[in-house]
Amino acid sequence: QVQLVQSGGGEVEAGASLGLSCTASGRAHSAYLLGWFRQTPGNEREFVATSTHAPVKAFYAESVKGRFTVSRDNDKGTIYLQMTNLKPEDTGVYFCAAGWSPVHYNERAYYHHWGQGTQVTVSS
Repeated sequence: QVQLVQSGGGEVEAGASLGLSCTASGRAHSAYLLGWFRQTPGNEREFVATSTHAPVKAFYAESVKGRFTVSRDNDKGTIYLQMTNLKPEDTGVYFCAAGWSPVHYNERAYYHHWGQGTQVTVSS
């Protein structure tokens, strides 16, 4: 059974840091891509960051480069997102996801399994 279970998130003020984690089980444990997306009401789910299985490489959306760090523990099947210098526009529901298409690493449609989502709220 494929499952992605998220933890972390919460509400912070602008400039603060926050961490998210996601543990994948079943087939998703060794997915080539484990990544993060976020969504705000009325908007599409957008790519945030992703990490490849092997070799481990990270890719980021331009809006979070230099502020967010994605890391991955392949033994645990866990992906982390460390967010620093948070801005109000980072507010949203964050989802982890598993995918297998390296060329489409930033496209929502190519991720086939999703976590339950967790709210991140950044106040100004």
